Amino acid sequence: MSQSDPDAQRNVLGEALEPCSKTLSTGYQRDGHCTAVPGDRGSHHLCAKMTQDFLEFSRAQGNDLVTPRPQLDFPGVNPKDHWCLCVGRWLEALEAGVAPPVVLKATNETVLEEIELETLQAHAVEE
Repeated sequence: MSQSDPDAQRNVLGEALEPCSKTLSTGYQRDGHCTAVPGDRGSHHLCAKMTQDFLEFSRAQGNDLVTPRPQLDFPGVNPKDHWCLCVGRWLEALEAGVAPPVVLKATNETVLEEIELETLQAHAVEE
């Protein structure tokens, strides 16, 4: 298995990394997993359940996740969708009071390098 293989990676609970989304092509590799791979400068490793507040916050920060872009095969993200977020963006949203809930089983263990497990658990959602 290669390093970029989601089956070879662990989640923040120390278990096998589960898919973040089965319906959206999320993650750096667009395979539905928040896999840590070389070249992913944004660290798209945190699986979150989108909220309207977060999506509006993200758009205001210059990252419009809502608007579909068919030319990029991007359908747009809606509230309640699961999406692999950049760790830094989630931390910004946390500071702004609009951090979306975290799906722990689908969040890559590399996130623990920047966010304590207790913080993630305090913002966790069961899915």
